[in-house]
Amino acid sequence: MSAVRGIRGATTVEVDEKEEIISATEELLEEVVRQNEFEPDEIASVIFTVTRDMSATFPAEAARKRGWLMVPMLCATEIPVPGSLPMCIRVLIHVNTEKRQDEIRHVYLRRAVKLRPDWSGVQA
Repeated sequence: MSAVRGIRGATTVEVDEKEEIISATEELLEEVVRQNEFEPDEIASVIFTVTRDMSATFPAEAARKRGWLMVPMLCATEIPVPGSLPMCIRVLIHVNTEKRQDEIRHVYLRRAVKLRPDWSGVQA
């Protein structure tokens, strides 16, 4: 039976520049797709957040470059918790899938691996 599952991910950039944000987001989305094996028409929606120190572009632009043209997406600013990881892009992808919850692979790259060490890194 198909269910909607959430796939989490995050990455970081070194500078608030459009090309850097697009490149890091493309890398993150590519790895999420590789590890979870889904197609754009299986995506229900995507939520991106960025930390307050980023404003050069919307991370959703990277998803559009991947061909996710019909996918509903939203970009927002992350809550500015003191001491939180700066220059961070987070994503929550809602996917229609036959996979069980424990089969979903969450992806944390670059400095974002410290956000969820239990979910971080490239998984087999």
